[in-house]
Amino acid sequence: MRISITTNRSQFPAVHLAISYLSASSNFHSTGMAAISENGTTGPPAVDDNVKIGFLRKEMNTEKLAGTAIAYDRHVILCYKTHETWPSRVESSDDHPLPKLLAAALKARKNDIPVKTLLTICEGREGTDLSDGDILLFPEMVKYRGLKEPGINSFVDEVIVNRKQWSTGIQEKMTHSHIFVCAHSSRDKRCGFCGPILIKKFKEEAESRGLKNIFVTACSHVGGHKYAGNLIIYSLQNNKVCGHWYGYVAPDDVPELLDNHIGKGQIIERLWRGQMGVPSMKKPQKAVELEQPVIPNGNDVVIEKNRDQISETKEDEGLISNIKEDGGGCCQGGNSGFSCCRDEKEVEKSVSKIDILWKKWEENEMVTVAVVVGVVVSVGVAYSFYKRLR
Repeated sequence: MRISITTNRSQFPAVHLAISYLSASSNFHSTGMAAISENGTTGPPAVDDNVKIGFLRKEMNTEKLAGTAIAYDRHVILCYKTHETWPSRVESSDDHPLPKLLAAALKARKNDIPVKTLLTICEGREGTDLSDGDILLFPEMVKYRGLKEPGINSFVDEVIVNRKQWSTGIQEKMTHSHIFVCAHSSRDKRCGFCGPILIKKFKEEAESRGLKNIFVTACSHVGGHKYAGNLIIYSLQNNKVCGHWYGYVAPDDVPELLDNHIGKGQIIERLWRGQMGVPSMKKPQKAVELEQPVIPNGNDVVIEKNRDQISETKEDEGLISNIKEDGGGCCQGGNSGFSCCRDEKEVEKSVSKIDILWKKWEENEMVTVAVVVGVVVSVGVAYSFYKRLR
């Protein structure tokens, strides 16, 4: 309970001295003592990573997700090393020639590629189902083994441009549901924190359910750091391969994604960001209301059919970005020129106008009073003169 006391300082100096002492003492106990840790040292309290960059951070579940996925029609996923070894810009790093050369080949043939094509990196571990150089294609659900640097151009020409089988590669049909979880730690700490935890949770929940048709792996940044945990699920639904993007995914959401999305083909609307083959402004299979247009903000290479619509995007130093967000907050203004703060000069102008009007009114009123007084005096003088004449 807080008590407010109003007194006159000059009349009650002792009371004010006591109040000042109690206020200072209270402030010390509420702030100073809280900074002392159990071992007796002082300093700011440690912030848990889960609160700072993880599933309990303030930005979790604060925005509508529907429509925030990148618009694309085909997904090329290159298996390459582990997510701990990926630099922030793995598709353009000189130290990682395979993803760099593949990205460059896709860019060089962008005018020949018939559909919007997205390139992403996923983990490739020797001795597993996915090894370095393996290529996964969606929606074809096809895997090509062992892409090497000399074969990149032929792969892009035959498979990506002409949509034929790769003449020098071994093609395998994929049947499992594939879950790609962003764990690109060198690109963003939130993805680096949330991704590995979600991958572990998916594997544990799938094993506890006896699901052997689920494949989970880490992938590079898919756009939207602030939506971490981010993931893409490719699965066969109604004889059609669907790729759905989810954001703000936490460990508690994993059972629902396995049971409802993969098990029953039901979209989890509160986490749904969009899907392959559906423009960002269209609705999913189950109605999701979109409040406003959204902007793709990933680093993945997107090759579109129309040269004027190329949206190869990166969040910081994009390859090509033809969409820009309005920036600026209060008193900063954006590209639209709108500011939520009032202009001080305009305030001064309005105040000065009021002052002028007030002064004019005062002047006019004084003139009116003077006239009235003058009339009264004149009448009085005239009346006195009239009486004398009588």
